[in-house]
Amino acid sequence: MKGPAVLVVDDNPDHLELTVMALAECCHQEQIATAADGLEALDFLFARGRHAGRDTAHQPRMVVLDMKLVRMHGLEVLRAIRADARTAALPVLMHSSSTEKGDIAACYAAGANGYVGKATDYDELRRRMRKAYDFWVTVNERAEPPA
Repeated sequence: MKGPAVLVVDDNPDHLELTVMALAECCHQEQIATAADGLEALDFLFARGRHAGRDTAHQPRMVVLDMKLVRMHGLEVLRAIRADARTAALPVLMHSSSTEKGDIAACYAAGANGYVGKATDYDELRRRMRKAYDFWVTVNERAEPPA
């Protein structure tokens, strides 16, 4: 596999670290890219800024995206991902502590593939990330973006 299997986007360093630790039980940590906010995530996906020169043909198999980010809200990031042909079909799982039905509905309306609540228990986080990884990275067949 060229490039990362997963991109994790979270502005809370503790949540980011725990999510990466949970995913690292599914794959090598080198296959997990991280972004501390939405702008950094878009720079990574679209090879801008410090990620200029990255081959955008090798996108992650899954993005785990926090909804309530500073600088750029997760829904804005999701809409930008869906608006670009290189990432339009990229599986994006929203990862949030919100249980508000309106927040969940807004994520799906913006094009999220799934909504995973943030677990307060690490074992539960590991279980949720394992299931997401197993489906979106291991099992799910996806079309390659147009050349």
